[in-house]
Amino acid sequence: MSVLAGLKPERVFYYFEELCRIPHGSGNTKEVSDYLVQFARDHELSWYQDAANNVIIRRPASKGCESAPTVILQGHCDMVCEKKPGSSHDFTKDGLELHINGDEIYARDTTLGGDDGIAVAYMLAVLESDDLQLPAIEALITTDEEIGLLGAAALNGNELKGRTLLNMDSEEEGILTVSCAGGMTAMMDLPVRRSEVMGEQMEVTISGLAGGHSGTEIHKNRANSNILAGRFLYELAGKMDYALIELEGGLKDNAIPRTTRMLLAIDGGEKEILKEEASRFTENLCREYSGTDDGITVTVEKTGEGAAPALHPVSLQKTVFFLMNLPNGVQKMSGQIPGLVETSLNLGILKLEPDHLHACASVRSSVGSAKEALSDKLEYLIGFLGGEFHVEGAYPAWEYKEDSALRDLMVAEYEAMYGQKPAVEAIHAGLECGLFYEKLSGLDCVSFGPNMKAIHTTEERLSISSVERTYQYLCRVLEQLSKRQA
Repeated sequence: MSVLAGLKPERVFYYFEELCRIPHGSGNTKEVSDYLVQFARDHELSWYQDAANNVIIRRPASKGCESAPTVILQGHCDMVCEKKPGSSHDFTKDGLELHINGDEIYARDTTLGGDDGIAVAYMLAVLESDDLQLPAIEALITTDEEIGLLGAAALNGNELKGRTLLNMDSEEEGILTVSCAGGMTAMMDLPVRRSEVMGEQMEVTISGLAGGHSGTEIHKNRANSNILAGRFLYELAGKMDYALIELEGGLKDNAIPRTTRMLLAIDGGEKEILKEEASRFTENLCREYSGTDDGITVTVEKTGEGAAPALHPVSLQKTVFFLMNLPNGVQKMSGQIPGLVETSLNLGILKLEPDHLHACASVRSSVGSAKEALSDKLEYLIGFLGGEFHVEGAYPAWEYKEDSALRDLMVAEYEAMYGQKPAVEAIHAGLECGLFYEKLSGLDCVSFGPNMKAIHTTEERLSISSVERTYQYLCRVLEQLSKRQA
């Protein structure tokens, strides 16, 4: 049964709920891509689908608007898949369980995927509408944006005729984004050796962190559970002997990790020391992160005893050294735009495998040379320790355009609707606009969207009233663009 029935705009929420029924996590987009192709067929619209599952749906201009320039509507169909501990949800086959609380939509125990499913819903509603005066539309739905803008990178730009692009991958109404950072995913692997150890096996878990988006929320000074795990292991070594059997934290390089788990082997007589250190560490963290991570806690639980393959002391030392010296968080603020983060890093994934420590970090900067310098620092650190480094999903920055007819129109129309100017901003998060800017000569683009909060976390919320206002704004902008002459 429909949960969102009756919400307005009706067709936007209809399509959003349809998308939520289809598993569409990053790397698992074939089914949702085929759904979009079927939509095009059902509505007798031309379409294009590539090997990366990107889809372009083309709608001709409304009668009388044939001379207006083609407009690209763009968003991505993949979502970040996070769930609460203990949830049985399977993102590979289960649809999302939607709920409404006042003005907000959320998914039970999981991320919602409003980022960026609502953009896809907007596009489908526009494409099927008989009530709007529209220019020719190219609705571009990309894939795997959340894991490095991979779909946009793979797209053949020759498939697009438009040079005016409305990106709907922003999360705050009333803000027009006109520039973004470039980025990359840094992959680091440190070889480790193991040896058999005896002892009581104690699971230490750092949890209760706020987490968040590693671009839009990196400046909020929130704790990173993977970095804290390295600090805990370093401080613990000064108080007692232990061996490290397991270490795991975070699921996405672009999400600030909220939970990291360690499995230690210790002498049974030092169990109380471990618990005291966990309690002391919790108290210190609560003071240090008061106001940002008030629920932070470090717990200790015995899970077994006996023999287990743990890190050789040299490998343990290298692992702790790596975590204690890895840059993390904001590295530099912009000297040109007040309040804008220029360069940052987020250690999003940490996993101790049988023969190596795997670390995955999101690197961002609006300055290309600064991004490369931070990448060099990571490569030097892991290389010094005997590990390997490589980059995946690198994407360029989207530079601010001094002369933008689209930006000027959107500012004017927003002011006409609401009696105030929208904010025009740059953003530290990565947007696909940078890649399109490279592929499509002369492109003019702006990013906007409805109010969302806590994206990439299980606390994600989407504002119903903001979705409606933003859709009305989108339709008004499109109608104004339909009056332009090519």
